[in-house]
Amino acid sequence: MNLIEFGSIAHIKKGKKPLRQINHPQAGYLPYVDIEAFETGNVKAYADGEKCLPCQEGEILIVCDGSRSGFVGRAIDGYVGSTLAVISADGMSSDYLYYFLKGKYELLNTKKKGTGTPHLDQQILFQQKLIVPSLEGQEKIVAWIEELFSELDNGVETLRKTKQQLAVYRQAVYASVYGIDDLRPITDFFDISGGLTKNSKRHELPIKMPYLRVANVYYNELDLSEIKYIGVTENEVERTLLRNDDLLFVEGNGSKEQIGRVAIWDGSVENCLHQNHLIKGRPVSGMLSQYALYYLISRYGRKQILDVASSTSGLYTLSTNKVRNLKIPYVDIEQQKTCIETIEARISVCDSIEKTVDTALQQVEAMRQSILKQAFEGKL
Repeated sequence: MNLIEFGSIAHIKKGKKPLRQINHPQAGYLPYVDIEAFETGNVKAYADGEKCLPCQEGEILIVCDGSRSGFVGRAIDGYVGSTLAVISADGMSSDYLYYFLKGKYELLNTKKKGTGTPHLDQQILFQQKLIVPSLEGQEKIVAWIEELFSELDNGVETLRKTKQQLAVYRQAVYASVYGIDDLRPITDFFDISGGLTKNSKRHELPIKMPYLRVANVYYNELDLSEIKYIGVTENEVERTLLRNDDLLFVEGNGSKEQIGRVAIWDGSVENCLHQNHLIKGRPVSGMLSQYALYYLISRYGRKQILDVASSTSGLYTLSTNKVRNLKIPYVDIEQQKTCIETIEARISVCDSIEKTVDTALQQVEAMRQSILKQAFEGKL
């Protein structure tokens, strides 16, 4: 069977912004279908249909504008959002079309057009070639795709369960090392202080220096891919300059999983400061930062952090004073070193397994794309 250009059989109709829309269901109004509505079923607006493009459940929608251009999904009954389009093709079933477009997402999304808001390049889409067998043949190909995808989904589920088990194992490692005897105030070993407060006049200050934000600090991990600069005074530099082995706590409002993330500064950015939404713990004496860190990310440490943090409407907040209320189990330096070595020896095995799992998860998507490519080239 010969390959044909998709554009020779394709039809695409762009959605429109409704003249009237409301944010709740009402007689005479249907869902205004944006990306969230067709992806998750969460409808945020309703339109009366005037000047709108209707869509029916099961029709194929494609994103035409924005960062997700080329993304496809199935419609619900309603009116097509202005950044979407209904797409169909002569002689192609809805399922066959859906999987064909799914296989072109990466190409379409990386070759958008426009310098401001990116747009779907329809010409690239229409130039793509595929086979279009009989509807019975299409059903067989779709069935093969879904069977193979189902097997991949089962593999992904197993891999995700493995990651969950690794997280449980990590906590078991920490629990086996740390006890709860001889808990001492964190202030016996670390000087706790806040950071820089941003304001509109910072850009006028002559000294500009790099600084860390909440987005840079995770659990035992620093993300330094985006470092910003801020204007400061000399006194502020002295107060907020980071040193190797400083503990960094995330202070700002967040979920219970994210509040109190803690990592150690490693000096990767020279002369780096920190903002006020990061609380600094500078080691004074008697305790290694790594020993304290591993305790603080253990279930014992996490419980303490959540106990001292305040919660408003489900958002947790720390402060320098609340961090000063934390306690850490004390052992002498040699025992601390032994604890660190024990943890790192066991966790390194865990990290190696997790890296293999992450690689496998990345390969799954490549396998999906390979299956789709072969299917529409007549090779499946």
